[in-house]
Formats: sequence, C-alpha cells, structure tokens
Amino acid sequence: MKDTYQPRGVIPACLLPFKQDLSIDKDAFQRHLHDVAATRGLSALTVNAHSTEVGCCSFDEMAQVLTLAVDAVGDKLPVVGGVFAESSADAARIARMSEREGASALLVFPPSNFSIGASVRPQIIKDHLRRIADATSLPLIYFQFPLNSGFGVRLETLQELVDAVPTIRAIKDYCNDPVLLEKTVRTLQTGPNPVQILTTHTAWLLASLVIGCGGVLSGSGSTVASLQVELFEAVQAGNLVQAKAVADRLYPLNSVFYADPFLDMHNRMKQAQVMLGRMTSAHVRPPLLAPDEREQMRIRSALRAAGLLDS
Repeated sequence: MKDTYQPRGVIPACLLPFKQDLSIDKDAFQRHLHDVAATRGLSALTVNAHSTEVGCCSFDEMAQVLTLAVDAVGDKLPVVGGVFAESSADAARIARMSEREGASALLVFPPSNFSIGASVRPQIIKDHLRRIADATSLPLIYFQFPLNSGFGVRLETLQELVDAVPTIRAIKDYCNDPVLLEKTVRTLQTGPNPVQILTTHTAWLLASLVIGCGGVLSGSGSTVASLQVELFEAVQAGNLVQAKAVADRLYPLNSVFYADPFLDMHNRMKQAQVMLGRMTSAHVRPPLLAPDEREQMRIRSALRAAGLLDS
C-alpha cells in the first residue's frame, strides 16, 4: 500500500485522546482511529499533525502515535504521518522513523522560523525539503499557509519546490485566498505529472472543492468524515444541489470549530467527540485549554443543527 499511495480524496486528520495525567490514552486513540476508518470512501488518515497536538509531543510519542495508528488501521487505509520539526536534521529523522513505522506518505509542516523570511529565500525551503526527501522514499505533502502568515509561499515558489523535489505529490493548501487557490489548482494539478491540491479550507469547503481541489485534508474530518465524503463525492459527480445540502449541514459545525481563537479548533472537536459518545474525555495538553461551558453549549447546538446529535 505504501509503495502505490498517491494523496488525494478525503483524508481526515485524527485527534489524540489523553488521560487525566495527560499521557496518551492508547486504547481511546485506537478506538477513535477505528471509528474514523470505518467511514466509507476515505483515502487515508493523518496523525502527528496539529489535530493530534503534535507540537506538544516528543519524538518518542510521535513514533508511538504512528505505530498505534498503523497497527489499528494500516490494513484498511494508508496512514499519513506528519513531519513537524524545527530543524532539517530532526525533520529527516522523523521522516525515516515514519517510513520505518509504516507510514504511506508524509505531511511536511514548515518550521516556525520560516515565518520570518524563508519565502524571500526559497532556497532555504528547497534545501529543507530535499533533506527530508533524501531520508525517505515516501510521497510528500507540503503544507501551504496564507501568504500574510509568513509561512506561505508564492505560486511560483510552489512550482519551484515541486520541480526541485519530485516526491512532493500533493499540497495541503490553506492559502485562504480563492483566487490564488484556483491558480494553484490550474497550475499544479494539471499536466503530465500532476500534484494534487488537498484543500484544508474547511470554513469554505464547498467553494474550495468546486474550484477543483483533488481532495480534503482536514482536522474536522476526525468528527465529520462521512459528511466530508458526501460533499466531495457530490462535487466530483457535478451534483451541486446535493453538495449544497451537505454544506448546509456542515456550516454550523465549521462556524463553531473554526471560530476565534483559531487555535482552539481541535479542542472543540474533542469536546464534540465526547458529546457524540465517541470519547470519554476531552483533555488537552497545556498551553491549550479545554472549551468553557458557554462554548460547549455552542458546540452542542451546532451538532444538533448538523443532525448529528438528538435534541
């Protein structure tokens, strides 16, 4: 599976349950993985990403998370492992570990110092990605951010990265600009060696899919994977009436999950999992905070509006 996987379609990024002492709850994590993987129509699952609070995980915990995921669902679906590191050496180490532990592709996050000027010197990004590519044979998914975040790069730079590192097979696109997204799709997703554009514009998922993105890679897929599959398939079939109906169900949830402050999005999804009876707790690691009572009420209301929770 790992030799043939090409990233496209619906790829949920899963959550990582913790015990009260904030250690990884292995059993709850594997139950969550089984629950998401049972959704018809998925292309893969993603771990070691923002959704699993990867910034609060050690290298050993990243390896443990990936091993647990592959053991739980690797016979059913490919597992995408995140490469989240501040140095190129550590990123290459994570890439080697991920391939060894059974990942089928890698999601590469830009290091935090890229936000203060790497886009002005694209060679820095190229060298970083080459070091990762040299460490593994797995296909890479590069995470594109908004240009004004400092992490995002111009379309011309994305093209240069793809040309320089042929194992980049997809872009997880969060440019947050519909005009730029369409240019990216038309430029990179066509031609003899297409690179798939995986939208993570979950707040405007319908529009981004209609533009032509070849897939979805989103943390909210941890909680609404079946609706994302319905939406993706409806758009692929050209059935915009059905797609709009699914998007109408997703809208109240997306409005709550992705409200300010944005960093709370996955904490809210954990709370939704508890309300749906899929998890028994919603612990998050500091500095993140669990949703307060007022926000929990908004989450519950959104689940009801989406038809996922009885009144």
